[in-house]
Amino acid sequence: MAMSQIRLVRRSLLNTKEDLIKLTNVRTFAAGGKKKGSKGGGAATDAPKASILSKEVKSTTVVGANILKEGADPKVMADSEYPDWLWRLIDKRPALSELRRKDAKTLPYEDLKRFVKLDTRARIKENNSSKAKN
Repeated sequence: MAMSQIRLVRRSLLNTKEDLIKLTNVRTFAAGGKKKGSKGGGAATDAPKASILSKEVKSTTVVGANILKEGADPKVMADSEYPDWLWRLIDKRPALSELRRKDAKTLPYEDLKRFVKLDTRARIKENNSSKAKN
């Protein structure tokens, strides 16, 4: 598009106002530059701002977890007050390739359930990709 504009100018086809309007009404995108309302010398603006909250508030509440208009951030509780399943969320689960290498008869129920789910998903993706190629 830019090359066609350059050719237009080079050929001196800007004889009428219509040609000039066509040339200037082309949508372009900024490559970077300054943001609206920003000042030069970004060193002062790049520094992280100091937190207003005290360390006591940070250690006793989950700051930013409140999603309601009226209400307060929830308090941090002792580990024993949280459900057991919460701590298992961060455990690493085996990938499909690892599950395929193991014997399906010896897998625990949770791993077997995961294997069926991942295998089904893989077969669906494979079927969809083969249909898309044809």
